[in-house]
Amino acid sequence: MENNVLNFPILSLLIFVPLAGALIILFLDKEKPIKEIALGVSMSVLLISLLVLFNFDADESQAQLVERATWIDAWGIDYYVGVDGVSLWLLMLTVLISPIAIVSSFTAIREREKEYYVSMLLMQTAMTGVFVALDLFLFYVFWEFTLAPMYFIIGLWGGPRRGYASIKFFLYSMAGSMFMLLAILYLGQQGDTCSMPELIAQNAKWVGSSAEIWLFLAFAVAFAIKASLWPFHSWLPDAHVQAPTAASVILAAVMLKMGAYGLLRFNLPLFPQAAHDAAPVVAVLAIISIVYGAIVSFAQTDVKKLLAYSSVSHTGLVMLGIFSLNSQGIQGGMLHMVNHGLSMGALVLLVGVLYERRHTHEMEAFGGLYKLMPRYGAITLIVTLSSIGLLGLNGFVSVFVILQGAFARNWVWAAFAASGIFLTAVYMLTMFQKIFLGQSRDPANKELSDQPLRRHELAALIPLLILIVCIGLYPAPFFDLMDSTVGGVLEILGTMVPGA
Repeated sequence: MENNVLNFPILSLLIFVPLAGALIILFLDKEKPIKEIALGVSMSVLLISLLVLFNFDADESQAQLVERATWIDAWGIDYYVGVDGVSLWLLMLTVLISPIAIVSSFTAIREREKEYYVSMLLMQTAMTGVFVALDLFLFYVFWEFTLAPMYFIIGLWGGPRRGYASIKFFLYSMAGSMFMLLAILYLGQQGDTCSMPELIAQNAKWVGSSAEIWLFLAFAVAFAIKASLWPFHSWLPDAHVQAPTAASVILAAVMLKMGAYGLLRFNLPLFPQAAHDAAPVVAVLAIISIVYGAIVSFAQTDVKKLLAYSSVSHTGLVMLGIFSLNSQGIQGGMLHMVNHGLSMGALVLLVGVLYERRHTHEMEAFGGLYKLMPRYGAITLIVTLSSIGLLGLNGFVSVFVILQGAFARNWVWAAFAASGIFLTAVYMLTMFQKIFLGQSRDPANKELSDQPLRRHELAALIPLLILIVCIGLYPAPFFDLMDSTVGGVLEILGTMVPGA
């Protein structure tokens, strides 16, 4: 182990405890308390992860709690994991959202429970591995591993068009990943290693050459598809609408962040010249995503599809922040990944509450719900205002810092981004008005007054609400822990690209 102050493989525990839990559940009888065991496993990982947070050194820019062992020596591939300021908060988001997603499934999933909870735990293993892998090949293994459990979760427990949605999700992701695999093979051959830190130290071998441009594009396409950046977004609305609630939570809160994380983790330090040259192009795509996602969201009648296009818009904000290539933009983009994960995860859970009771996502089927379910309405209002970016809630902080970074790079970028934020307020408040205000448009809604939020539903929502308020009021710790690592990325850009 390198640089591991705890002297035991804590990151490996975070990765493989859910895998062990999945294997245990796989061999249990169906009569056993499957869902409770899955929740216990996922909660234990959340508790273990607190050791990572409490032992993280904010002044250290390099990876911490590192574990490294030779895996495929002939190809220079290692089992190499660690955590730094770029990956820390996304790792914490993953271990928080996973048990919340499992809790939200308690009454929603009634068939093939064993297979479902095995898939959920495998999903947690894969996502955790993505955020801590420091070896490119190991990263690719975890990246691809995320596809299988999500494909089966959508395909087996999804909506009426689940087959189409799951295949589309799988093929889009797989197609992008093939380009990334070719780039990884090239880098491994050039550097005689797949270690990220060592490849960054050697990146002068390809920086400034035509190979750098192609390598940047190979990674960027894979990450843009996963992040649902326009025009690579079309798989998301289908997958989001057809997926069961828990899978939608994971898609919106964690999986979309993997794409933006990949661009920041790999494209900027490995290909700094190409990243600098491509920044205006990515910024244009990001602005289109912001405005297009907001406009299309306003036109939706299905609230889950509205949230899917809203995610496209928020992805644009994150990308704009990252490719502002300055400290404010990158840190704002990183925090917005976490904030969007919290807010959108909560919104998807809230939509799932209605779907369980009324079996529809259509906004026209509701109206006047605030009177029937006041506690539910109050929680939804808070989360909606968070997504809009109201002062005092988490969304405001990250959006404000992104706009600062964008303005410092190009005021026109900031102006377009601000217009998208205004449009976000329009469609989110319209959604709230249609569902909660006015008169009920269906007599069946009267039954909702007899179905208040259940304990497990509140248990899933309360942690998200607490973080939404806490980050909005006191975001300093979140910025402090990412500052040194972001500074290191910017130093690489400044060294390899004079004048950047």
